[in-house]
Amino acid sequence: MIAGIAVAVLVTRHRYRKEGGDPGVILDVAAWAVPFGLTGSLMHALLLDVRHDFGRHNVVWHTAAETVAAIGVPGAVALGAAGAWIACRRAGVPLGPVASAAAPGVAFGLAIGGLGHWWAQDFYGHPANWLLAVRIDPEHRVPGYENFATFQPAFLYQSAWDVAVGLTLIWATRRFALTGERTFMLGAAAYALGGLWVESMRIGPQPLVSGVPYDVWADVAVLILAVAVFRVTRPRPGPSASAPLAGARRVM
Repeated sequence: MIAGIAVAVLVTRHRYRKEGGDPGVILDVAAWAVPFGLTGSLMHALLLDVRHDFGRHNVVWHTAAETVAAIGVPGAVALGAAGAWIACRRAGVPLGPVASAAAPGVAFGLAIGGLGHWWAQDFYGHPANWLLAVRIDPEHRVPGYENFATFQPAFLYQSAWDVAVGLTLIWATRRFALTGERTFMLGAAAYALGGLWVESMRIGPQPLVSGVPYDVWADVAVLILAVAVFRVTRPRPGPSASAPLAGARRVM
């Protein structure tokens, strides 16, 4: 996760500088965006750590922990974007160019961070025995699959998809001159599509709502919202002005 954050920040700084912006602004934005993005994970860890203190309310506490965890990556990115918006307001810089620079970096960062599931052994698909199949220790195998040793590396599929999303965003930004908001929404929609694909092959106990995993609901919501915003923000006929980057005031 730390490596993914570092890559996301470095890629964003490089792209923002190429567009004429002050790369130091990105460090200031990251100082807000990263803690906001990690809020859900920290709350989930805290809830799990203190659940034994609530005795007979343990079921309620577990439900709360699962609900917080359900925000997953979409929620983390949304919270991070909120932190970035606050930082940009404080710095007096427009959010759009920062979002455009950050979108591919976020995708690459998610690709690297997702590889952590290889150590956690908690994000895999059905049994498989091909070259890239991942070995899952007996204690991490899903009930009913104890006799299988290797499984589809769902986390690797997700990481590969995220890399493809990042490269596509770089290409699309140049090819279609997308605004920052549209670039970010395109990345969100592409991520959600990949998430739905990977979730369709994932096995294991997952919190359900109406028989559907939380993560699937989250991806569907992100996809619908991203497509709607992408459409609403499409260019209108008439003169347009791009906001200056280089003269932006730094966050204190």
